[in-house]
Amino acid sequence: MKKPKSDKEFEKLFKEDHFRVTIFGSARIKRGGPEYKVVYELAKMIGERGMDIVTGGGPGIMDAANTGHKEGSKKSDANSIGLGIKLPHEQAFNKSVGYKKTFTRFSHRLDNFMLLSNVVVVAPGGVGTLLELFYTWQLMQVKHICNLPIILLGDVWPGFLSWLNNSPLKKGFFKKKDLDLLYHAKNYKEAVKIIDMAYAEYKKGNKDFCINYRKYKG
Repeated sequence: MKKPKSDKEFEKLFKEDHFRVTIFGSARIKRGGPEYKVVYELAKMIGERGMDIVTGGGPGIMDAANTGHKEGSKKSDANSIGLGIKLPHEQAFNKSVGYKKTFTRFSHRLDNFMLLSNVVVVAPGGVGTLLELFYTWQLMQVKHICNLPIILLGDVWPGFLSWLNNSPLKKGFFKKKDLDLLYHAKNYKEAVKIIDMAYAEYKKGNKDFCINYRKYKG
């Protein structure tokens, strides 16, 4: 496991021109369960494409993501990054994290996720996962970050999307274009297609798919 020797060294990692996929999700998902397997396969494909992966670095979905990516990136120089959080009950980093950094405040940690991300995948999760989803979505809504596909992965999201359509959208609390920032992927294969699309735009130099380190930090 790699731990940058200083904040400046970690900041240098941020500036590297690597395409990065952040995966959010529950720490309570059991190893080997269906949700774990889906995220593992997705992360493996991300690693095979030479893309970096970013997670909270802990157990559950995060372990699935880092472990799958480690398997898929054996022939690439892709980085696996864990952004941990100090909690009353310590949450240890999983064994597959490459670079790691621990934060004492959720707000600071969330900002660092945004600095690193080119795509965000939201797997099943609880309050923390929803916080990460809504934080990302709001920053996209107000254009504080680059174009960043937000992919809702799995079968837990249709009811949530239906509520968004039938309540706050109908009442005019946000616009249809805001809802269109969210992509629903039923499985990891659908998620990979969206990630590939974003990566193609990034490689073409589409200004909307920029490096968030430059835009968000500024």
